[in-house]
Amino acid sequence: MIYTTILVHLDIDLPAAPRLIFAQEIARKFEADLIAVTAGEAAMLMSPSESSLAAEAVLRRLEDRMKELKEEFLAVAGNNERATWRAELDNPTRAAALHARAADLVIAGAPTAVGNSHRTIDPGTLILSAGRPVLLAADDLSAPKGEKVMVAWKDCRESRRAVVDAMPFLRNAKEVTVFNIAEEGTLGARDGAADVVRFLMKHGVNARSQLMESDGLSAGDAIIVAADQLGADLIVAGGYGHGRFREWAFGGATRSLLGSGSCHRLLSN
Repeated sequence: MIYTTILVHLDIDLPAAPRLIFAQEIARKFEADLIAVTAGEAAMLMSPSESSLAAEAVLRRLEDRMKELKEEFLAVAGNNERATWRAELDNPTRAAALHARAADLVIAGAPTAVGNSHRTIDPGTLILSAGRPVLLAADDLSAPKGEKVMVAWKDCRESRRAVVDAMPFLRNAKEVTVFNIAEEGTLGARDGAADVVRFLMKHGVNARSQLMESDGLSAGDAIIVAADQLGADLIVAGGYGHGRFREWAFGGATRSLLGSGSCHRLLSN
């Protein structure tokens, strides 16, 4: 697994530069192309008597905002021929998932307008629909050092997918800890983590395992506490979701990771 192209989603209501700079640093690290995508859609409830001029005004504001973001993009990217711009009058989550077809990794952040799906992404839905690993940047958008990475391991398909999807980060890390909570028996948990460590070492990763009892903490809280204790600046985990009538329900650990902005998180489904 290598990253040849990285896609970064830019929120329409936030300055573009901070997340662009963050994404550029990762693209440089992996010598990858960069695609910047922004999207928004007009959503209004109007009576039949109201003029269509109101809808046109909303669309013009969206288009003007996209032009401003493009100018920011050009100011940051400069003459970099490996950086491209895309803008869509569309649902942001749907647009980001659609353009993920062109990338190996998607970079996004926490939603800026919770509940307003017309102007910001739903990270959970993006993880489940993109078909690509999604890197959720920490709130401070600090450059990922990548020296210490924690794999939040659970013996399931999503975790296996996440380990492979994160391999470029894992190979570059000085230390990778496979963190496992003994939820279903200590012996089985230890054997599973040992297999993952052996797999990683065969791929040139400096890995070790750490088994931990939850001690009353939820799995999600235990992962976040352990990452802080380890000094990890990236958590790799599976995004566990179940689809029903287009509504996504996540397990507690994934919800905790989605809501924690203290660390960079790479999630796969």
